[in-house]
Amino acid sequence: MGGDTVTLLLQGIANVTPQSAIMIAVACVLMYLGIVKDYEPLLLVPIGAGCLLANLPLSPLVAEDGMLRVLYHAGITNELFPLLIFIGIGALTDFGPLLENPRMVLLGAAGQFGIFLTLLLALVLGFSREEAASIGIIGAIDGPTSIYVSGILAPHLLGPITVAAYSYMSLVPIILPPIMRALTTQSERRIRMPYSQRRISRRTRILFPIVVTVLVGTLVPFATPLIGMLMLGNLMKESGAVQRLTKASSEEIANIVTLFLGLAIGSTMVGAQFLKPSTLAILVLGILAFAVDAAAGLLFGKVLNVFSGGRFNPLIGAAGISAFPMAARVVHKVAQDEDYENFLLMHAMGANAAGQVASVVAGGVLLALMGAR
Repeated sequence: MGGDTVTLLLQGIANVTPQSAIMIAVACVLMYLGIVKDYEPLLLVPIGAGCLLANLPLSPLVAEDGMLRVLYHAGITNELFPLLIFIGIGALTDFGPLLENPRMVLLGAAGQFGIFLTLLLALVLGFSREEAASIGIIGAIDGPTSIYVSGILAPHLLGPITVAAYSYMSLVPIILPPIMRALTTQSERRIRMPYSQRRISRRTRILFPIVVTVLVGTLVPFATPLIGMLMLGNLMKESGAVQRLTKASSEEIANIVTLFLGLAIGSTMVGAQFLKPSTLAILVLGILAFAVDAAAGLLFGKVLNVFSGGRFNPLIGAAGISAFPMAARVVHKVAQDEDYENFLLMHAMGANAAGQVASVVAGGVLLALMGAR
């Protein structure tokens, strides 16, 4: 009897594998980055915890009826969690700067170029069409969009793609400035753009999410779930008629769903599936997509500068990615490093808001190209 008890107690130790040990270390690193370095803690801490719990030997949490498995089926396989988060993002997003300067839409579109270039490169490296599209969307630097697209096209890559997307989001202040300085001259970075705020009527603010939903939903039907939820949150915010729903969507619901989403994503990071050469390739391709997106936005900003007669600061192009509002703040800081009295924040916020919409459209386009259902 005693021998059987000892055997049962030692089962866990006997089932520890090198892969699970490495993934437990990875989980600790993710939690360290979130807690100590403050890199996207709302996602990296739950993802790290889910990864830790999933890689413990014989963990009941990842059994068919275990909590982590239930969360995965309840909100990832049916795309519920990322869509609920998009409602919260919409409730927190101010599209006013974009409405005041609509030409920033062009920068948002330019900021998605790296997605499609990376898709082609991933195909060359041997990834399938669906896998390549899921890897390319990392370049949007938009976690929920990456989760939504990869969850449909390549769910087996969900773990590394999500980790890459949120890790690079948290590293925007580190990755973006060197690219900005490399592709612009000091004189370009010092271009001042006075901000003359135009009053945007309440009617316009309310009509904007409705019109965008109709246009995008008609032109890119696969983007309807993403753009619809994003604009629903924004409509609730701008209408002012449902403040309790707006608050719940942007706070309580978003926080709960973020926790569940992180745990479910972390549970997919099991050693045997995660520790593959393809994971390293995904991380490298993801940062390449990010860099190319930023570069494309900057280069297009230089084109706008030429057409404006030297009055447009190309740095604003770097805000065309979807890391809202972090990218806009980084653009503003880099400009102020060159000229403390140069205030680009509101211009950059317009480009950043455009990038948020453009990344959703890009996700829908990828789903359409891949023939998703």
